[in-house]
Amino acid sequence: MPLNYHHLRYFWAVAHDGNLTRTAQRLNLSQSALSVQIKQLEERLGHALFERRGRQLHLTEAGRIALDHADAIFSTGQELVATLTGAVQNRKALRVGALATLSRNFQIGFLRPMLSRMDVEVILRSGSPAELLDGLETLNLDVVLMNRPPPNDSLTPYETHQIGEQDVSIVGTPERLDPDRPIRELLVEQPFILPTTDSSVRTAFDAMASRFSVRPQIAAEVDDMAMLRLLAREDIGLALVAPIVVKDELASGRLTEAKDHPRIKETFFAITLRRRFPNPLVQDLLERSTGSALLA
Repeated sequence: MPLNYHHLRYFWAVAHDGNLTRTAQRLNLSQSALSVQIKQLEERLGHALFERRGRQLHLTEAGRIALDHADAIFSTGQELVATLTGAVQNRKALRVGALATLSRNFQIGFLRPMLSRMDVEVILRSGSPAELLDGLETLNLDVVLMNRPPPNDSLTPYETHQIGEQDVSIVGTPERLDPDRPIRELLVEQPFILPTTDSSVRTAFDAMASRFSVRPQIAAEVDDMAMLRLLAREDIGLALVAPIVVKDELASGRLTEAKDHPRIKETFFAITLRRRFPNPLVQDLLERSTGSALLA
C-alpha cells in the first residue's frame, strides 16, 4: 500500500506547529478530521508519531524520523516550484551528497557557513557510496561527505580531504549495559546494533571483535543514525554510535556508555573531483573546515 502524501503533509504541518487545534484552524479542517488523517499515517507506518504531554504534542523518535523525511520531501517540492518559476535565479546552489549513516551533527557543522548565507541554497542528498561517487563524476553533486575514503590511485578521479573526526562508543540501556563490564564479555553476551558493513566504524568494530576472538550476535544493521538511536532506546541491543548522537539520552540516564573498550574513531572526508572544483563554494567550505571544530 503506497504512502498517502496528503496524510504526510498534515503530519508535517502539525509537527511544525506543535498544536493540533491551531493547525486545524490554519488548514480549515476540523480537529477530529485532522486527527483521523494522522492516525491513518501512523497505522500505515506502524508507529505512533506523537505523544501528548498536557496540552502539547511532542514527536516520538519515530515521529522525528518521519519529520526528517517529510522535510526533505516537501523541500524538494518547493525547490522544484522555485526553480521553474525563476525564484532562485539569483541564488547559488551547493549540491552535497552524504552517506545516510553520517553524523548529522557533523554535516550541520561542516555546512554551517553555507546554511547561514541567504545567497546560497544547499541541496543535500543521501545514497550509497557508489551512487554518491557517480553523482560526483557526472557533476550532479559538487562534493560528497563520507566516513571512508574511496580508492585513491591514478585511475580514479577523486581528491580526498580529511575534515574531521569523532569518538565512537558502545551504548545501551542501564538494564542491559554495565559500564564497567569488560568489553569481551559484552561482545560475547549481548546483541549489537551496528552500522552497515560499508562503514569505517563497522570495520573498526569487526577488527576489535576479531582481536578478542569473538563473533558478536548482530541484532540489527542500519544505515540511518536516527533509527540506530531509536533501536538503542528500545533496548534491542547495544549500539555502536558516536556519543554526540545520543547525548540527550546519556544526559538523562536513559542510555549509558561502556567504559572499557578500545578507542574507535570515525573519520570524515570530503570527496571532490581531482584537481577541479567546479563549484567555488566547495573550495570555500574546505578552507573554512581546516582546523575548525566541526563537531562542537
